[in-house]
Amino acid sequence: MTNPLYDPYAVLQKVYGRGSWLKQALAETPVEESCRARTVRVCYGVLENDLYLDACIRCFAPKNPKLPVRILLKVALYFLLYLKKPRYMVTDSAVALVKKLGKGGAAGFVNAFLRAFDEQKVPLPAGGAERLSLQYSVPLFAAKRLLAQYGQEAEAIVQPRPARTFVRFASEEAATPYLAKHAHEATPFANVYAFPAFRRDAGYDEGKYTFQSVGSVAIGAGISPCARLLDACAAPGGKSVLLAGKCGQVTCFELHPHRAELIRGYAARMHAENIEVFCRDSSEHDARFDGAFDAVLVDAPCSGYGVIGDDPDIKLFRKEADLAALQKTQAAILRACAPYVRAGGSLYYSTCSVFKEENDGIVSAFLAEQPAFAAVGAESPLAHKKTEYGLQFLPHLSMGAGFYFCAMRRRA
Repeated sequence: MTNPLYDPYAVLQKVYGRGSWLKQALAETPVEESCRARTVRVCYGVLENDLYLDACIRCFAPKNPKLPVRILLKVALYFLLYLKKPRYMVTDSAVALVKKLGKGGAAGFVNAFLRAFDEQKVPLPAGGAERLSLQYSVPLFAAKRLLAQYGQEAEAIVQPRPARTFVRFASEEAATPYLAKHAHEATPFANVYAFPAFRRDAGYDEGKYTFQSVGSVAIGAGISPCARLLDACAAPGGKSVLLAGKCGQVTCFELHPHRAELIRGYAARMHAENIEVFCRDSSEHDARFDGAFDAVLVDAPCSGYGVIGDDPDIKLFRKEADLAALQKTQAAILRACAPYVRAGGSLYYSTCSVFKEENDGIVSAFLAEQPAFAAVGAESPLAHKKTEYGLQFLPHLSMGAGFYFCAMRRRA
């Protein structure tokens, strides 16, 4: 058996050192299969607690260690603090690994650090955004925004939740054998269940089920059946495939060719034959599509702060300066795609963000400059909060989902 710290280190080195997204790093890094579940848990856990682990290192290191040693210490601290592994085991494994990595000169430091570490001596700010940021490893700019927009509810939004996998089955018949074998939790949506653990099998490749977040399903459920629908930001294709079940024809726009292929592959696996994919930039208007669709969905690129529980590396990579650029892109896509809606048709806007400036803020500015459109009431069986223009799903209310959804209609 390999050193238990090695595989998490190898994955996280690509995240911290190369800027890879965690899912990409996990997919391309060979790991010991018998320990894969633990490796995945450790990698996610380190990123979920990144700022706090940095604080732990600062408290017990005379100077900031170089990146390889810092990554190793974060992995070791996660084993010690969250997996509750014996200190001697963690220390011995960390020292052996630092030597294996050719950093033998740091072995004494790593040994002394882990033997001296005491979580009780790591100070937390008394309150406010600083405490929220450090305790839940949320960047300070995000903590300030959440407190300003949600008050005391901000802490509930960012609190970690037990891992679970959402599975959408193609039919009740397809779901039955899996429900009989696995513990599960029902969602408000037909044939969609949450599992504390779910191992992919041949049923996935056969199109009997797919993995899809409950927030994504809620957005699809909020869209009315129609003859022709455009999914303007479609990759990787989950919403498109879901909507293909209740719309006559689904057209997908996707900027990047490799992601366009993901949509085609997704549709083929789930036997959705009424999907067509165009590789194009949805922020650039194309008059050929004016009035061509009964409905248009703009599931816009966003900060992703509603899904940091599933993608904790968002907290590492998404900077405050990114928000302004994202809001320009969101507004541009909505503005470019609005003319594609026929008179009397529907325009839907969604994000996986909890920040109001990406949600109601974008819709408010759009409606102010587009008098042909008006927001209409949206409903969902998934718990949510109503906003001025739409619905805000929040992680602590909505089974972990932090999504926004707004329905608009073009006047006849």
